[in-house]
Amino acid sequence: MDALQPQSVQAPRSHDAVIVGAGFGGLYMLHRLRGLGLSARVYEQGSGVGGTWYWNRYPGARCDVESMQYSYGFSEELQQEWQWSERYAPQPEILRYANHVADRFDLRRDIQFDTRVTAARFDDSGGRWSVTLSDGVTVSARYLILATGCLSNARTPDFPGLDSFKGKTYHTGHWPHQEVDFTGLRVGMIGTGSSAIQSIPIIAEQAAQLVVFQRTANFSVPAHNAAISQDYAASWKTDYAARRRRAREEARNGILTVIPDKGAMEDTADSRRTAYEAGWARGGISFMASYNDLLLNQEANDTACDFVRDKIAEIVRDPAVARLLQPNDHPIGSKRICVDTDYYATFNRPNVSLVNVRAEPIERILPDGLRAGGKDYPLDAIVFATGFDAMTGSVAKIDIHGRDGRTLNQKWAEGPRCHLGLMSAGFPNLFIITGPGSPSVLSNMIVSIEQHVDWITGCIAHLRARGFDRIEPTVEAEDNWVAHVNEVAHRTLYPQANSWYMGANIPGKPRIFMPYIGGVPVYRQICDQIAARDYEGFVLTGRRQAALA
Repeated sequence: MDALQPQSVQAPRSHDAVIVGAGFGGLYMLHRLRGLGLSARVYEQGSGVGGTWYWNRYPGARCDVESMQYSYGFSEELQQEWQWSERYAPQPEILRYANHVADRFDLRRDIQFDTRVTAARFDDSGGRWSVTLSDGVTVSARYLILATGCLSNARTPDFPGLDSFKGKTYHTGHWPHQEVDFTGLRVGMIGTGSSAIQSIPIIAEQAAQLVVFQRTANFSVPAHNAAISQDYAASWKTDYAARRRRAREEARNGILTVIPDKGAMEDTADSRRTAYEAGWARGGISFMASYNDLLLNQEANDTACDFVRDKIAEIVRDPAVARLLQPNDHPIGSKRICVDTDYYATFNRPNVSLVNVRAEPIERILPDGLRAGGKDYPLDAIVFATGFDAMTGSVAKIDIHGRDGRTLNQKWAEGPRCHLGLMSAGFPNLFIITGPGSPSVLSNMIVSIEQHVDWITGCIAHLRARGFDRIEPTVEAEDNWVAHVNEVAHRTLYPQANSWYMGANIPGKPRIFMPYIGGVPVYRQICDQIAARDYEGFVLTGRRQAALA
């Protein structure tokens, strides 16, 4: 071959680790594994980094955790140099941040975009994972790390006639990358969860008519979003390290919030009203921090529910519409509380109407609209804000075969089973970042992501230092943890709601409370103690041990 002829450069087929997903979990995992001197390759089905913030580009998309807290804390230089513009960062800004991180730490050279991981099989004799990609290529890795995200598998209900619709259809979880203009259109919005609550006010400003089809009313509190002043940003940056530590070690959900040391029923009705008014004026999910027992005591929770229902009645002028928007079937906070800008007020607009699909179910999609409760609604576009197959959906899309050939989907058929939300028995060297059984979606996700990535990094370093080449939890430890997760959950009001925390939005999915509600600090202590006890509850094996046997 001519020495001057250019040769194609192919990525190596064997790695120390394969990471699935280039969201915040995958990016930080790659960074940490590089720090151990390991070769790692990230496979991402999208065309860019950012995970959920790459896909969720719907109008009004923004984080419900304040920007100064919803960001990485692992690098002092990074958190000092990045400037957030708003109290609650909008999706484009969060995506710019993810891209900045990828570039600042030179992560892209080890990320392959537009590539799905379709299958993975563990070879017990060699102690490695064989990973099949969507392009047909198979790669090998000692460690397989799923950073697939908790809210990345968008769900569209299979309505009869959907294929016949002649207009445009959209899903908030897979929004087009180009701007969508609803000006002059008749738009149907199916769903009133968080993404709908954020997008409805904006779409209503454009559309000639917006018909909202609601199955379940959800509690929402105002964001009171605003620009971040230089003084406010400086107040965080001069004390960032200490605040990050308190968020990790003291804040139950990884979000710094002042919580009073008393329950709602210890106050008089007038004092409670004052406290709730202050929470409403403060805005955001910190409303649930008005008292320390709102998710533990039904009577206390009822007082917060009544307050928000009264607010809805004050804002929405039509009493019948207000009643439909007032949640009555679950405690406030038992579904992730929504944060909005002018959501309830939008229903005062003459071009916005609300349909209760519990009383008038959607029967089918028509070529020019949809039929609900026997009535036809002419529509030019339909937006599905129907949520995700949360926490397990993205993992389930990968055909994962463990040590004995059993698939992870078979094992999880009756509900996900993980030890610490990190590993599953029978699947050596398979790590899941913010998996079921960890605080994950009940917390500041980036705090939980960093904790999991740090734990996984420490675990792999321990294995290598001691001559082990595989690790997996014992069945007993896993069973005990799953039981503990459910026991703790049932001490609270969370299981009372048919929420995606329980998998209730997916027909046929087992009803199991998936996240760990014991709190970020308690969970962190448990994980650290297990590691300090030489990974108690896990089986560690390796070449050196086999040679000594």
